[in-house]
Amino acid sequence: MTTPHSHAAPDAAAPQGSHQWILTLELPGRAAATQYGTWNPHPESTRHDVFVAIRQHVTSRFPELERATVAFFALEPNQL
Repeated sequence: MTTPHSHAAPDAAAPQGSHQWILTLELPGRAAATQYGTWNPHPESTRHDVFVAIRQHVTSRFPELERATVAFFALEPNQL
């Protein structure tokens, strides 16, 4: 949280992707994981291409969720 006298958030200089994503994978009653980040899709990418790439990224970190159900997915331009 910034104070009224702050000029920027501490990590404001960190590079970010053009899109912000959130993905929740769930194995009902056993495990769940919500991950988020930013992404720079290739210009010819479709939303589905990005979804598949992000899901693979998350399941590479959590292999036990490879067969999990997608409970939530959001992909939005990373701008206000």
